Amino acid sequence: MRIKEHPILNFQPGKKVAFTFEGKRLEGYDNEPIAAALVAAGIKVLSYSLKLKRPRGFFCAIGNCSSCLMRVNGLPNVRTCIVRLEEGMVIERQD
Repeated sequence: MRIKEHPILNFQPGKKVAFTFEGKRLEGYDNEPIAAALVAAGIKVLSYSLKLKRPRGFFCAIGNCSSCLMRVNGLPNVRTCIVRLEEGMVIERQD
């Protein structure tokens, strides 16, 4: 379920790296967007809407919307569609 083609972005994964998502160890590829690594691992819900708490996923993939905002290494509001995955990252959904 890995995203390999996109009309705007170029996905060129590097070596396999380990990261943690909500306490669970997962693997992705160095230099791919965090959101792409999560989707490839079967995680489709990245956040929830503020008012109605509806699930949000990997939507625009270019940093324009707020559907992929997550906490990365303790830093909130990271746009995971444009921030690249690195070894040892700790990723969490945020309220």
